[in-house]
Amino acid sequence: MELRQLRYFVTVAEELHFGRAAERLHIVQSAVSQQVRRLERELGVEFFDRSPRHVRLTPAGERFLPEARSVLAAEERARAVAAELTAGRAATLRLGTSTGLGDHLDRVLESLARHAPELGVELLAAPVRSRLEQVAAGRLDAAFVRAPEEHPGVRLIPVWQDQLVVALPARHPLADAPDVALADLAELPLRLTDRRNNPPLVDLVVSACRDAGFVPVPGPRSSSLQDTLAAIGAASPMWTVVYASHARQLRTSRVAFLPVRGEGLSLPTALAVHPVSPPAALGTLLAACADHDS
Repeated sequence: MELRQLRYFVTVAEELHFGRAAERLHIVQSAVSQQVRRLERELGVEFFDRSPRHVRLTPAGERFLPEARSVLAAEERARAVAAELTAGRAATLRLGTSTGLGDHLDRVLESLARHAPELGVELLAAPVRSRLEQVAAGRLDAAFVRAPEEHPGVRLIPVWQDQLVVALPARHPLADAPDVALADLAELPLRLTDRRNNPPLVDLVVSACRDAGFVPVPGPRSSSLQDTLAAIGAASPMWTVVYASHARQLRTSRVAFLPVRGEGLSLPTALAVHPVSPPAALGTLLAACADHDS
């Protein structure tokens, strides 16, 4: 005996018509008839007096109906308890992050703490593909993604532009300027991560250099931002780019961070959520992102 069979039986008993019962259940009539017949065979009793003109409950059906309703009511109560448990878990927002979000993340978390103090936040740093896959699978409620591309099972909501700044040795002649033109860096080696690690960032910087009239001189490959900044801070003649939100949190007197003159360099950041089951706190999270951006 299955719950769906009881549900079909109760619906037919209320409608006294297999066709109307099927319409209420949003399934074909043959499926309703088949499952009710299976229930009758399994229990060894007929619940309906079927004729071409009418469908009526038998005495056995009339006696069985309140018991079937009682079982379905118990199912509803169990579902309500499960929903309450789910709502309790929803009070914690599982949020995917990445290196370099810097004070963007700090300000969003501060805004959430002000406007939704009851909301807990769990942060998970992971590669971008992993973040998107976990959002699609429901293991993350949302994730920040830079220069996002469409991903199956994920909805992308733009939240802000992530500005980039140039990192130079503090002793370099350009370091005292309020900003820097990319063309002024044409003779200096550019130290970037491998493209496979961050295609949007590398493509943006190389394209901007070409638009400025030069092909960047390739410097040593960057194993990590920390190593790159340490090398630049040692007055090595090279440069790199850093997310401005991250640069504002770095404390070093050996490296100068300068905005790019003109329109600058930036990458869009989006919030990835499940397209069908977004987190209950999505509105609050988006408000926090907008509050931070303003």
